[in-house]
Amino acid sequence: MKILVAVKHVPDTEAKIKIAADGVSLDETGVKMIVSPYDEYALEEALKIREARGGEVVVVCAGREAAQASVRQSLAMGADRGVLVQDERFDRADALTRARALAAVARAESPDLILAGKYGVGTDEGQTGPALAEILELPHAAAVSKLEIGDGVFTAHREVEGAIEVLEGRLPALVTCDKGLNEPRYASLKGIMAAKKKPLEVRSLEELGLDPQEVGEETRVVWESMELPPPRQAGRVIAGDPDEAVRTLVKALREEAKVI
Repeated sequence: MKILVAVKHVPDTEAKIKIAADGVSLDETGVKMIVSPYDEYALEEALKIREARGGEVVVVCAGREAAQASVRQSLAMGADRGVLVQDERFDRADALTRARALAAVARAESPDLILAGKYGVGTDEGQTGPALAEILELPHAAAVSKLEIGDGVFTAHREVEGAIEVLEGRLPALVTCDKGLNEPRYASLKGIMAAKKKPLEVRSLEELGLDPQEVGEETRVVWESMELPPPRQAGRVIAGDPDEAVRTLVKALREEAKVI
């Protein structure tokens, strides 16, 4: 079976983030860029399904030229082919715009299953996967922690408050993946070397029949400003007799913090 895995090129979650001088973008000086961690769960699940059932894993990304690195990383982990819908404005594009670009590739590839992370870290929208499913008119299961694939059908388990929800549907379908679904593998040296020879197709919006203005002027979400959260205040140590310390703590929580 053919599995399409959508990935996003994002800053390393351990990187120290700075706001650029324009106030609406990140200063990426010294920042390592990676495949969004939730997308790694999607890729690992695709590789496991291919190993069990055969077929092909195709990675697709909508991003700028630098996103080729994340596609290559995915190829090094074991994907067979990569497709990059390349446009520098994808960094500011909204979820619907990215979904439209991914949908154009999906129509050309006609996969049996589409996998993606439940959201791309950074924006944390969680909208690209559902929007892609709606555009393609596919069954959709979100934030899945267990996935079973049968002959033309799937069973997806997702955690809800106090229970496990089980969804069943027919393929082709789209599933977004949550932490706990699997443990993503590391790219081996052999895989890294092999990735250099694997196909990576770069497509423009025009080649896919998309209007470039939809990535720029007509995007539905506009970034007006960006700022880091305020620094955390220093902690307060209450010393002395335990009974007196408890009374002081309760008073501070009630009158200063106002949380009780």
